Amino acid sequence: MNDFDFLAGTWDVVNRRLVKPLSGSDEWDEFPGRSVATRHFDGAASFDEITFPTKGRHGLTVRVYHPGTRQWSIYWGSSASGTLDTRPMVGGFTGDRGEFHGEETHEGRPVRCRFVWTVIGADRARWEQAFSVDEGQTWETNWTMDFTRTS
Repeated sequence: MNDFDFLAGTWDVVNRRLVKPLSGSDEWDEFPGRSVATRHFDGAASFDEITFPTKGRHGLTVRVYHPGTRQWSIYWGSSASGTLDTRPMVGGFTGDRGEFHGEETHEGRPVRCRFVWTVIGADRARWEQAFSVDEGQTWETNWTMDFTRTS
């Protein structure tokens, strides 16, 4: 249940986002972020807010652990859309790697979505997002975040 305890604190984040996902393009946009994460419910919930200063946007993530299924549900909100996406990404951790799956919409069409969290150490972590248009047979990574804890 304490899988996201590692994330509590303040982080500098290097974002790399694919400019045109699912188009065959390999052009990436790199931009900075700053994330502040907190732990709640004795480790069964996690919240973070991330700012993207060069983009003029903010995002927030709410993660809640379900003890019966032993899985996390992850929800994303964005200042750009002004909404909280209520379609959760669901999954869990095995060791230092967490994998979560859900449904997303890209340019009006449904796609499968996968998040992968990798804990690299006490002061480093990585998050990746990938889309699939063939029910998870193949995945295209379209956004990565490399987290470095601030002092």
